[in-house]
Amino acid sequence: MALSVLPLNRCRHPSWVIASRHFNRNPQPLEIQGARIAHHSFFARMDLIKTPRTRERYFREYMKHVFLAGKWRGGTTYAERRSLRNDYLRFLRGWIHNANSEEGAVLKGWVESRFGLPPVFHSGKIDSPECEEYMVYLGDRMRESARSNAIESQLDLVYEYVQYELARRHPGTLFFQLYRGIRNIHDYLFLEETTDRRAVVRMNNLNSFSGRFEYAWEFGSHVFEANVPAAKIFFRSDLLPGILPEKEEESLVIGGDFDVIVREF
Repeated sequence: MALSVLPLNRCRHPSWVIASRHFNRNPQPLEIQGARIAHHSFFARMDLIKTPRTRERYFREYMKHVFLAGKWRGGTTYAERRSLRNDYLRFLRGWIHNANSEEGAVLKGWVESRFGLPPVFHSGKIDSPECEEYMVYLGDRMRESARSNAIESQLDLVYEYVQYELARRHPGTLFFQLYRGIRNIHDYLFLEETTDRRAVVRMNNLNSFSGRFEYAWEFGSHVFEANVPAAKIFFRSDLLPGILPEKEEESLVIGGDFDVIVREF
């Protein structure tokens, strides 16, 4: 069963390549077209900063300066304050509370627009663009995106910052071993299975993973263990502390068809 992808995206790789198991086994760098060029002065300054915590503080200040992130109280009208409040911090935190929320739909919509990968789950399985679940996802996405302050551009810079930091802190690392707790394993499409608990699974276009096996168990009776390409890590809790639960070493991972080992409780 072929994965539904969009014919266009904002990367130099076709969407079907990004989604494929071949890419996940042999990853290539991903870059959102125009994002680094638009913020070239930011990355030039980052190159001069030696310590990770100083780079982190500089990123937060840059987001405040360019997008007024976190400065919603300074708005002069209710509509302006509401728009400014809907920044990258709010959507990342909303995802943790409920990935099927309106905030979750906006993040899934960002993945769809940038990488060409539509979601396969949002409050239910999405089998086609005509199904009811996809309509719910579109409604949630458009409603919240319209109330935000250039949220997709903010998320572009979040992704590029994370990719930059991963390369600085872990030079030459192509994969990270991550774990995803599964509450209902029947929500997933298994493309291949073997007798040694190995499988190829179609993941949603954005997924939460933990860097620690023991914490993944808290989220279900099964755990997917996967070697996740660094290029597919959209966000990681230790790179911007205080947004996602740090003890769980939370990562938000762009989806596709992944090789996994299925652990059962």
